[in-house]
Amino acid sequence: MGLVIIIKTHRPENLFNEGTKADIMIRTIIAVILAAVILIVSLPFLGLQWLLQKKWPHFGERGSFRFMQFAFRLVSLPLGIRLTVIGRENIPQDRPCLFIGNHRSWLDVILGYPFLPSITGFVAKNDFTKFPILPIWMRRLYCQFLVDGDIRQNLQSILAAIENVKLGVSMVIYPEGKRSTGDDERELLDFHEGSFKIATKTKCPIVPVAVTGTRERFERQFPKVRPGIVTIEFGKPIETDQLSREELKGIGAKCRQIVQEMVIRNHKDEI
Repeated sequence: MGLVIIIKTHRPENLFNEGTKADIMIRTIIAVILAAVILIVSLPFLGLQWLLQKKWPHFGERGSFRFMQFAFRLVSLPLGIRLTVIGRENIPQDRPCLFIGNHRSWLDVILGYPFLPSITGFVAKNDFTKFPILPIWMRRLYCQFLVDGDIRQNLQSILAAIENVKLGVSMVIYPEGKRSTGDDERELLDFHEGSFKIATKTKCPIVPVAVTGTRERFERQFPKVRPGIVTIEFGKPIETDQLSREELKGIGAKCRQIVQEMVIRNHKDEI
């Protein structure tokens, strides 16, 4: 059985008390203000790092990674989310890997990123480039951006992600291609097989990740974040270097099944 970690992000006596609509809105506003302050305060560090990286290209990368993990933890504190993390021992500690999983909410990244053990980039939609300052941090941490309908650009982003893994950087990609907006989180969209080229071309492990409860916390009552339960489970790694060419065929569908089984297992009927 995997290790289970429960993080209480608000006082125990209020664990299941969602409070009034005003309380929920206040918590959300506090989180937004924290995010804005963190990004603004980080500007001098970004400038200094940019100057030093002209001489030392990889200067401050681990510090940047830890800073973003800290920032995401801090932003999530006021939200009143009870987070359960399962299977952290399944994440390879000595080599890069490809994290793949279901995707239903902006909270998937905010809540999951602090639990990654080493520098990790995302293959993300270019919607993130519309935010101030944040895209700078993302590029510093090896993130690559996808553009809807731009096949050439998206191919370049996948190739860049492959090179990142070769450099020792883990990557995260959501093979559904977009956030799933269905009412039942147990129903996943199809996984795009092309997403798995990052693993099959580098022979790195694939770590399936299942997230449950995030859309119910945020997008269902956007822009407010409702307190409640979220579960993140890291599945056992799939060693692509031990699979034959025949076994690698349809790897996306196989991973989808694994993720869906974890989602079904962790789904809460009343969240």
